[in-house]
Amino acid sequence: MEPIKVTAIFDIGRTNKKFFLFDQYFTEVYKVYHRLDFMEDEDGEACESIAALTKWVKKTLKEALALPGFQITKLNFTTYGASFVHIDHLGNPVAPLYNYLKAYPEKILIQFYSKYGPEEKFSRETSSPALAMLNSGLQLYWLKYAKPDIFKKIHRSLHLPQYLSYLFTGKAVSEYTSIGCHTGLWDFGKGTYHDWVNKEGIDQILPEVVDTTTSFAKTFDKHSMRIGVGVHDSSAALLPYLQSNDQPFALLSTGTWAISINPFNSSALTTEELRQDCLHFLNKEGSPIKISRLFIGEEHKVQIEKLYAHFNLEKGYYKQMPFEKHRYEKAKAQIQKHFKFEYLKPEAYGIPQANETDWNGFTDFEDAYYSFIHELTELQVASLNLVLKDTKVKKLFIDGGFNANPIFVEILRDKLPGLCIETTDFALGTALGAGILVN
Repeated sequence: MEPIKVTAIFDIGRTNKKFFLFDQYFTEVYKVYHRLDFMEDEDGEACESIAALTKWVKKTLKEALALPGFQITKLNFTTYGASFVHIDHLGNPVAPLYNYLKAYPEKILIQFYSKYGPEEKFSRETSSPALAMLNSGLQLYWLKYAKPDIFKKIHRSLHLPQYLSYLFTGKAVSEYTSIGCHTGLWDFGKGTYHDWVNKEGIDQILPEVVDTTTSFAKTFDKHSMRIGVGVHDSSAALLPYLQSNDQPFALLSTGTWAISINPFNSSALTTEELRQDCLHFLNKEGSPIKISRLFIGEEHKVQIEKLYAHFNLEKGYYKQMPFEKHRYEKAKAQIQKHFKFEYLKPEAYGIPQANETDWNGFTDFEDAYYSFIHELTELQVASLNLVLKDTKVKKLFIDGGFNANPIFVEILRDKLPGLCIETTDFALGTALGAGILVN
């Protein structure tokens, strides 16, 4: 029997490493899930081990190539962003894969903005809030001034998806979705790298920029295939929706962060929007897409633990709760705010919050939870409206963790009556997106 032709995709998250084979209809026919332990960088801080990741990726592909029923004809990669792998002339990493949550030295940040700021002007030009290490371009500036010995050894700095592609193609390239995710590298007004990149000589270590759909014909382990250049995960997640919809839509991708993405909005960012965590991504063609971010997953996690403790309930209780209109109406009728948020800043949207959480103002857990989600969705609507305003979008897809929460979804429906809201489960959305690109 002829082996079936398949597309292989590595989907690399910070926690879970996944590998899929898809048939010609993009149906998953094989998968591997894996977790890798973090190592420590030279400062003693946790980071992804490039050596362990490289070894696992090569081993996993080799094992898949040996499967009798499949013939891998295409290969691509999607990974988290804000992460560089720095290689020498021989392609060997010369530095750890630094964690984007690592603290950025204040002195170097001040030095950077005194040269290329002020901060808000720079943020407007690069279409990203000031996020320190999460502005991954600033990691290169930090290396140049904080670790010059390492910086001198760098031949090329590759975004993580492109490094994985490089392992199999030997081609050092960059592409728009990785450059365009809050890196501080791109001047969105000029449509090219920002002036600071050239002035600091950073352009010398950045590879050629190619279209995200680029692929190379290569052989690995005596098997010939076309290998893509990789894609940033948030951009990959959008592609299955773009392919299956001909009307304008927005996507609310939920998890630790709720990312509101409107692929039909490329309007310029105001200083006020940047302060509200609104930014641009670049799509696969290099055009801007407006997005906004809200840290709701982490906020929900910390508040739900407090609620369980206060009402002495087992974890997971809220997941059994259906949407009950009368409880929502009761929460909606309250004038006072009940919750003090840990991470979210309602003031940024002109929304008040309680000075302290009022645990005793509720009759039971259900009442408290409905009040919390009512106050949380107020912020979610404000964040969504940053990307929806002045556009013709009539449909919103919700994917990720919160799409399984009927209380969150129904309250959003009530607060956004002009939108048709659908919950979808492109559980493999990022991997599918990477597969679409290489096909």
